[in-house]
Amino acid sequence: MSTATETESPSLHAADSHDLIRVHGARENNLKDISVELPKRRLTVFTGVSGSGKSSLVFGTIAAESQRLINETYSTFVQGFMPTLGRPDVDVLDGLTTAIIVDQERMGANPRSTVGTVTDANAMLRILFSRLGRPHIGSAQAFSFNVASISGAGAVTIEKAGQKVKERREFSITGGMCPRCEGRGAVNDIDLTRLYDDSKSLNEGALTIPGYSMEGWYGRIFRGCGYFDPDKPIAKYTQKELHDLLYREPTKIKVEGINLTYSGLIPQIQKSYLSKDVDALQPHIRAFVERAVTFTTCPECEGTRLTEAARSSKIKGISIADCCAMQISDLATWVRELDEPSMRPLLTSLGETLDSFVEIGLGYLSLERPSGTLSGGEAQRTKMIRHLGSSLTDVTYVFDEPTIGLHPHDIQRMNDLLRQLRDKGNTVLVVEHKPEAIAIADHVVDLGPHAGAAGGEVVFEGTVEGLRASGTLTGRHLDDRASVKPSVRQASGALEVRGADTHNLQGVDVDIPLGVLCVVTGVAGSGKSSLIHGSVAGRDGVVAVDQGAIRGSRRSNPATYTGLLEPIRKAFAKANGVKPALFSANSEGACPNCNGAGVIYTDLAIMAGVATTCELCEGKRFDASVLEYHLGGKDISEVLAMPVAEAVEFFGAGAAKVAAAHKILERLSAVGLGYLTIGQPLTTLSGGERQRLKLATHMGDKGGVYVLDEPTTGLHLADVEQLLGLLDHLVDSGKSVIVIEHHQAVMAHADWIIDLGPGAGHDGGRVVFEGTPADLVAARSTLTGEHLAAYVGA
Repeated sequence: MSTATETESPSLHAADSHDLIRVHGARENNLKDISVELPKRRLTVFTGVSGSGKSSLVFGTIAAESQRLINETYSTFVQGFMPTLGRPDVDVLDGLTTAIIVDQERMGANPRSTVGTVTDANAMLRILFSRLGRPHIGSAQAFSFNVASISGAGAVTIEKAGQKVKERREFSITGGMCPRCEGRGAVNDIDLTRLYDDSKSLNEGALTIPGYSMEGWYGRIFRGCGYFDPDKPIAKYTQKELHDLLYREPTKIKVEGINLTYSGLIPQIQKSYLSKDVDALQPHIRAFVERAVTFTTCPECEGTRLTEAARSSKIKGISIADCCAMQISDLATWVRELDEPSMRPLLTSLGETLDSFVEIGLGYLSLERPSGTLSGGEAQRTKMIRHLGSSLTDVTYVFDEPTIGLHPHDIQRMNDLLRQLRDKGNTVLVVEHKPEAIAIADHVVDLGPHAGAAGGEVVFEGTVEGLRASGTLTGRHLDDRASVKPSVRQASGALEVRGADTHNLQGVDVDIPLGVLCVVTGVAGSGKSSLIHGSVAGRDGVVAVDQGAIRGSRRSNPATYTGLLEPIRKAFAKANGVKPALFSANSEGACPNCNGAGVIYTDLAIMAGVATTCELCEGKRFDASVLEYHLGGKDISEVLAMPVAEAVEFFGAGAAKVAAAHKILERLSAVGLGYLTIGQPLTTLSGGERQRLKLATHMGDKGGVYVLDEPTTGLHLADVEQLLGLLDHLVDSGKSVIVIEHHQAVMAHADWIIDLGPGAGHDGGRVVFEGTPADLVAARSTLTGEHLAAYVGA
């Protein structure tokens, strides 16, 4: 007997109805109460000018809430060890799935961190060598450069049958850490003449180490330690006094009734400065370290970081140090050739990891490469590796400009990887500017119409074809194609590079023309950065603006970072006859309630912390008495709330004319940051905004040669035109500009192109073309030439 339900079409199962991620009323950062509905198991691309709110929507709202909800599923004990995440400012977030964030943040610049350690390839190699290496030297720890060899013996008290019994115990751990360099691969030598002036006493300011003044804590410690006389010139110290000043091991002392630890200058510097990666230090400390410390390859382990025993154990004549030094594509071949049935699961897993490197376009790296030296794009692709072979489905993958640092040839490969993740049943959200990457989207969300306060709205939602016809800023510029310049500038001289052999460069000889816009290009890993940063950036008169992150707290803002606040404070002080310190929210002018932060942070232990606007200053950060002082009719909080474009006019004429401030503001405006408020916290800036902020700061430097490392990073198609205008302006003002770049519009606009290749890693490192863009297009002799010709429609 047939039932009624059999004759009707089966209705949709309730579980299958949740096929959208719904966001309603998002107000994070500059988002203006927006609502979007994103299809699951599809590839959605978010576009819009830099600063329009893409990251606020994707990372600050969707991904942040997903991670917060996952963290809440753990016990309160575990949550206590996890970072606390605040709930995003949004009314409804529905249909979320587990979010995996693959961002552009550089990897931790820990000197012990390498490509092998961050991807677990080293861990698998260590197990492999501990089982198959001959001679056998110990467990996997014996091959780790992060484990030191230690041994000891002594009496231990243990309780047996209700009685305490003393027994003698011995233990030993065999580690692979080179004892000379402590697993760093480099040893440092400190130039004592750079630490102090021995003709002066400590009280006369003999120490030249940043932060070691006699006015602060160090002064109290040096005066009260009793090991030497702070009024005696260092040149007259006895051998013991000099040893105590320089080398004394940490010792507990009492100064003015306070328990303190005294340490000699050398151990102190090693602990506070040299245990960190040099690039991660503040600029003035980095300058001191580069002056005072020389780093040389460790003579004992020859830079491999490993003990002699770890290097002596081999498989088929290859040691673990040789494996880590190999190019990953070669190592993958070697691993595949190992036929060892007992190790098959490990060899399969290691082979898949190494093949993922090659598949993702990073086969040119080696496992020993320090992770802090990877570019933003390389770091992002390295993080992708652990997700490529994952069996998880129905996950939301969130990518922040995955095409950064990729040659047009490599973008196709990245697109295939994104599609592969989507086709496994995952939701893929991508923040992107490159038209080649936008083209593969199933769904597009365009934010705008402009940046900062003029952005934060959804101006288009739909298909790529719909975006083209939409008339939005992104839609209008999606099919923009630059043309090759009909005439190019002539060089006024040349920077000679001879025998460059940094990393994979193969004795490169090249003349880099001066007085023109010179673009250095080539596939990722071909040796562009090695050539420019290794042979050009360190020279006199060369100003290098790299992709490194700006380090600043939530109290830092464009005004403090660029030095703009200094002339503004002085102008306020002069106009009102008071101290400049009153006009700093980090000094005497701070609101006493929130200490100049503008918000009160309440820590709720395992729950997300809450930031509430300070009731006393209403978020203005200054004491009420300070806001009574005016300059040009505005108080200091109103000035800091101004966008750069408005501040240029304010400080350019009239009662508030401040030439020094006006000059810095004009530079900020020139790099396209006119929409940024000068008091906006640095922590809220996007990657592209940070690099342009750096560029604006360096434009005031005295150098005649500017080196820019991928300045189009994070730039919208419409902003690239403005950047080209800025580069032209720099060249026309008499500067020489060298740009490392993959963007075809910048290549087409160049006066001279140096193309490196032909491939990556040991297949690259050679100059394959030198000449004008027109010649490169005509010749089509390299990968870059082919893609540039296709781009300009030649």
